[in-house]
Amino acid sequence: MTRSIVVGLDGTEQADAAAEWAAQEAEARGTGVLLVHVREPSPEALLPFVSREPVESWAEELLARTAAALRERRPGLPVATRLLPPDPVAGLVAAAREADLLALGSRALGGVGGYLVGSVGMTVAGRVEVPVVLVRARGAGVPGGPVVAGLDLRRPCDEVLSFAFGEAARRRTSVHALYVQQLPVYALLGPPVVPDVRPAVAPEVGASLDEALKPWRAAYPEVAAEGRVVIGSAGQELVRAAAGASLVVVGRRTRRSAPGAHIGGVAYAVLHHGRAPVALVPHD
Repeated sequence: MTRSIVVGLDGTEQADAAAEWAAQEAEARGTGVLLVHVREPSPEALLPFVSREPVESWAEELLARTAAALRERRPGLPVATRLLPPDPVAGLVAAAREADLLALGSRALGGVGGYLVGSVGMTVAGRVEVPVVLVRARGAGVPGGPVVAGLDLRRPCDEVLSFAFGEAARRRTSVHALYVQQLPVYALLGPPVVPDVRPAVAPEVGASLDEALKPWRAAYPEVAAEGRVVIGSAGQELVRAAAGASLVVVGRRTRRSAPGAHIGGVAYAVLHHGRAPVALVPHD
């Protein structure tokens, strides 16, 4: 059995959606779910006459209620809970070390169809060394839709493709691998300023994309895989491709010593404007 999928709970509907997504994923993987909540800083440290008990009771009740709901909907699913010490970033990063996957909720951007990922979630997603899946409260992907993988052929793609093909196999769906060729500004001007190089670029890059997909098509013969090269803005094109997806997978370079959140501009675009759950897969 693989390790549990960790879910960070904070009482929001987005976190509830992440818990439900993780439960479905855990069933497919044959593992369990670990629900965690990070304690708030001790109230008596700020106001000595305020008790810690109501805060901790609420947190414990949140964990128990969510766990009970998951068990009721999915009998037999192993669900554990844990109350973590204060400091949400450190607590979630530490919990993720025991996991195969970390699931977090993402806040919607007002009435606009998009993501506004909280600072804690963004920072955690940039630090952990396991894949992080960010889930919206509504619009959690198109059931049966493909797994869309955004690739950068200039960097290693194996981690992203491994995750994408594994998810597609579990979901009994296909992989749509997308590489967006971004040309220099002068190349986009076209004649009469400079020759239009766009028709010559795509076939060469397409061959590289097929080569990257080849070992994964062999490893997962049951998964239909389509590779596509598009010329334009990587973020915009991936958001467009994600409209009918059940899951979007993008890579994130591992930066073990750098502070703050580092997930890349393309991932930012998908998180803010996509509707499907987004998996950020770390790679060296």
